[in-house]
Amino acid sequence: MKVDYFFIPEITVSYKDQVKASERFVVKSSLDASKIFAEVFKDCMQHHEEIYAMFLNRANRVLGILCVGKGGLSEVTVDTRIILQTALKANSAAVMICHNHPSGATLPSRQDIALTERLKAGCQTVGVQLLDHLIITDETYTSFTDEGLL
Repeated sequence: MKVDYFFIPEITVSYKDQVKASERFVVKSSLDASKIFAEVFKDCMQHHEEIYAMFLNRANRVLGILCVGKGGLSEVTVDTRIILQTALKANSAAVMICHNHPSGATLPSRQDIALTERLKAGCQTVGVQLLDHLIITDETYTSFTDEGLL
């Protein structure tokens, strides 16, 4: 059998970094992360759920933020493989995730807890630390790390 390599898809992996390390935001606490995430949620906070992942280097400087799921009024689905894939592409040392609750309540659901557990296990497998999972609203947030849930 002869293989024609022009009919095999090419796979490319890239991460374009235009920001100097010294100019990146540093995340020192869940409050820092909530302020950064609040900016990306301002257009959807009360309308529908979205989930974002923040990728950080070893000094907790932000490498980038990616929307990893958009949902409806009461739920959002995310594939943890997308988060892990992006973390590896960006050479991230750590990841934080955040999603909003349009209801205004920040109490984690069973699904929120299950997602966090799946992502934590996946992160451990590839050598990336899951620092936190935040649930954010217009007025407040809950940090899984601060609440001892991570």
